[in-house]
Amino acid sequence: MVLAWTRKNTVLCIAALAALITSVIVPPDAQYASYLDGKTLCCLFCTLAVVCALKNIHFFHILARRIVRVAGNTRSALMLLVIITFVGSMLIANDMALLTFLPLGYYVLKSTGQQKLMAYTFILQNIAANLGGMLTPFGNPQNLYLYSHFSIPNGEFMSIMVLPFLLAVAMILGCCLFVRPEKMEILSGAEQTLPRGRTVFYLVLFAFSIALVFNLIPYWLGLIIIPAVLLFADRDALRRVDYPLLLTFVCFFIFAGNMGRIDAVRDFFGSLLSGSVLLVSALSCQVISNVPSAILLSQFTDNYRELLLGVNIGGAGTLIASLASLITFREFTSHQKEKTAQYLALFSLMNFAFLGILAAFCYFVVI
Repeated sequence: MVLAWTRKNTVLCIAALAALITSVIVPPDAQYASYLDGKTLCCLFCTLAVVCALKNIHFFHILARRIVRVAGNTRSALMLLVIITFVGSMLIANDMALLTFLPLGYYVLKSTGQQKLMAYTFILQNIAANLGGMLTPFGNPQNLYLYSHFSIPNGEFMSIMVLPFLLAVAMILGCCLFVRPEKMEILSGAEQTLPRGRTVFYLVLFAFSIALVFNLIPYWLGLIIIPAVLLFADRDALRRVDYPLLLTFVCFFIFAGNMGRIDAVRDFFGSLLSGSVLLVSALSCQVISNVPSAILLSQFTDNYRELLLGVNIGGAGTLIASLASLITFREFTSHQKEKTAQYLALFSLMNFAFLGILAAFCYFVVI
């Protein structure tokens, strides 16, 4: 049981180990409290809780299912799945979008006998989730952190990300065109219906959680109101919140805070970032993932424009460049484990192509 939990929460275990090691170098003291970004943790918790409540009434599944049914062939179905995941990442964060819509992609392909497209579909959904979330402060966890840490104005945030976002949209939709438009039946089966009152109620809560992110409502109110409401409306939603993800953030905050207090580390990153924050942050993601890269590098630079670009496009690349990619890999291997090698080869080819094109575009055009 312990081994299974460790495998499922590999990133948390690595983050906890990193925090523990740096805590030996920088013993715990009163300054540790300043490491934690209360707003980021609060907003992430509130959004995850409301999304879990919506998932419990099958909101996302029913909505996506009805949209996908309009497709008449494999290419249209793939485009719809990718667009749903893309838009979902902008609204409910990339990890939650994949947890919600990857099973839908599997259902569509299995029920129509198109399992041969599973690797390609999952990889495109993964890329769509990672890059679709770049436009909004709450689309990716690293965005939420940087948005809060640097107090980036809403308009400026979106203006920084809009050009690479549009390029990513064009590239992702272009990849869908490589799939032959074979005729297929989409999502046959009994229709499910949404409980109207509960649906409206949860959507209001979701709008409330988004208002917290945009500073329209003090974030600490969310920590009081949303758990209190869900305690009566849907306790299971509170149980289903991805607490390991929240704890992973806490560990990364401790790790990054301690690293920022080590002189040798501060000098090393200061020297690296004096060259190109964009390229250093994008490359850093390939080794330690995008969220810890954002948290760590924010301790050594005030150039949030390039850092924001780097940790978003850096989500493409290696399998560990983004937690979302590990989620996709885990989902794929649970269905087609025998095709793991082919998946990794295609994943690497597509992701590094996206990373290279977006990095060049941001370096020569955006900044």
